[in-house]
Amino acid sequence: MISHGRRGWLGAHHDAAEALANAGFIVVTINHPTDTERDTSGTDSLAVMVERPADIKRSIDYALGGWPDAAHIDAGRIGLFGFSWGGYTGLAAIGGEPDLRKGLPNCQTSNLRACKELEEGEKPSGPVVHDPRIKAAVIIDPYPVFVFPAENLKSATIPVQLWSSDPAQNADGLSGCCAADVKDRLPSKPDYHFVGDAKHFSFLAVCTPRETKESARICTDAPGFDRVAFHQRLYAEAVAFFRAHLGNAGTR
Repeated sequence: MISHGRRGWLGAHHDAAEALANAGFIVVTINHPTDTERDTSGTDSLAVMVERPADIKRSIDYALGGWPDAAHIDAGRIGLFGFSWGGYTGLAAIGGEPDLRKGLPNCQTSNLRACKELEEGEKPSGPVVHDPRIKAAVIIDPYPVFVFPAENLKSATIPVQLWSSDPAQNADGLSGCCAADVKDRLPSKPDYHFVGDAKHFSFLAVCTPRETKESARICTDAPGFDRVAFHQRLYAEAVAFFRAHLGNAGTR
């Protein structure tokens, strides 16, 4: 399962999907409704914080049940790859319990829409669902993480590979902000990777020339940073991690 970031889309990590598929894994990517590039009506909202993990569970339900080739999936070997808000989604799906209440520390000074809603007295529409069928997760630059104090991650016990961009590139307000904090809160030590000179968006798929022209903020890396070479390393590490904890793909 691949979970995209804020205002992303199911193709945002197409090169990750390709690398995993080439390694023999069945890959499912989805659009998170109301938090995509074409529909931002729910972006940053309390509703999306609840709905994103539910999207993952429903997708796994379909893949194992309604999908015509469901028989090819080993239900005991499911992994998740999540970036940014997809990292939040992954942490919640694997057992993290986000603290969604009025008066949450750090929320009163945050411009996050969900924080404003909580401070105005809104409550989550329901519980955040977890999916114990997920057995390993690659979590990249998760955001937001202040909703996960250590005690709220105590049930996130599966193997996690955690990636962090470089806070020295934090002109975007996102780079290096969060993964290091999660590293020390997870109950089991993650396979942690700090990527020097990487911006937050350096983890997105390599941009075409047209995309670079239209989305310079997302597509432009720090001077000297080679996104192509880095992604080769990233996906080699992710494939090795999933193989180590889910078994070799393509075998039953």
